[in-house]
Amino acid sequence: MYLFLAFLMVPLIEIALFIQIGGLIGLWPTLAIVVLTAVIGTWLVRTQGRMALGQLRSSFSELNDPTEPLAHGAMILFSGALLLTPGFFTDAVGFALLMPPVRKAVFRFLRSRVVVRQFQMGPTPPHGTHDSASDVIDGEYEEIRPASRPAGRPSGWVEGSKRH
Repeated sequence: MYLFLAFLMVPLIEIALFIQIGGLIGLWPTLAIVVLTAVIGTWLVRTQGRMALGQLRSSFSELNDPTEPLAHGAMILFSGALLLTPGFFTDAVGFALLMPPVRKAVFRFLRSRVVVRQFQMGPTPPHGTHDSASDVIDGEYEEIRPASRPAGRPSGWVEGSKRH
């Protein structure tokens, strides 16, 4: 129901804002603002996205919980989509999501509403059973020995092949 209301209300809000702002400052300044916010928003999304990707990499390398950097990255991606959508309301929400304090507040709100029932790292057999055969990797090998010494000069990688 909330999603339906959002899809209904956002275009109506955008149309009303276009009419009001266009009436105040005119058509060309209104269009210039829309294009300018898209350009500035794209640049900000790229810089914020790089920072979020760096935080995600560091959380993986330090074996920390990657939930918050992933959520920040998703919100930055969503803000980019909002900033590329023409409109003043979507631009305001998009720019708000680019601010780290706003993203942190949204993350805290979403974390309080989401319940994790199970968390699992790595592949494990179902129902907690552990099969020791799954730790074994089968393979075949064949040892190849040279039949004779190769003719010609040494490659330079073996001892005694130094040139004087």
